[in-house]
Amino acid sequence: MTRTPVLAARDLRRSYGRGQNSFDALRGVSFEIFEGETVAIVGKSGSGKSTLMHVLALMDEPTSGTVELSGTDTRRLRGRVLNKVRNRTFGFVFQQFFLTPKATVLDNVTLPLTIAGVPRSERRARGMAALAQLELADKARSKANDLSGGQKQRVVIARALVNQPRIIFADEPTGNLDSTTGAIVEDILFQLNRETGITLVIVTHDETLAARCDRRLVIRDGELVDETRRAAA
Repeated sequence: MTRTPVLAARDLRRSYGRGQNSFDALRGVSFEIFEGETVAIVGKSGSGKSTLMHVLALMDEPTSGTVELSGTDTRRLRGRVLNKVRNRTFGFVFQQFFLTPKATVLDNVTLPLTIAGVPRSERRARGMAALAQLELADKARSKANDLSGGQKQRVVIARALVNQPRIIFADEPTGNLDSTTGAIVEDILFQLNRETGITLVIVTHDETLAARCDRRLVIRDGELVDETRRAAA
């Protein structure tokens, strides 16, 4: 029986500009990701890996090609339907945190629920549950600005989890952290994958982090040039 991938790139191309000023950020990238996998998208700065993540996460449209979500062509999704699917299906962990500094930790974590129109009492309950999962329940009323870098990244992970997504996209999730704190954040992400079966897509130039994933996809000049599966332990 053939499995349907949770996410599939079909000949993705993304160009910017026109004529002589055009730039091809993606040049026909194709691959599949299955439920519960951990996948690293690796490449140097300017290779197209972040563009690829934005297209996969339905934050940007490809110039041509398709992104399939559980077998559904996402080109059919528009407006509110697209926003709802993106909000419910994906969680995001960014290098730059993107927290509102003077808002409370709880308000930052529950932002996706606020956008989704979830009632306040349910937002609070789910937000506190996510914070407890990341051992940050005691920081719920603290301002995001008062946290350490490692605590901020754990808040970002809690925010990514609060909508119970199927897929988490992590863009250089340890890039702004020292090596010790970065290792802790890595462990949290992979533990979530093991314990909940969440699919993890990590964009990184860190080969050590990439080596922990089930698969490593190498992007160079907008093309997929290598795909390596981790050897069984």
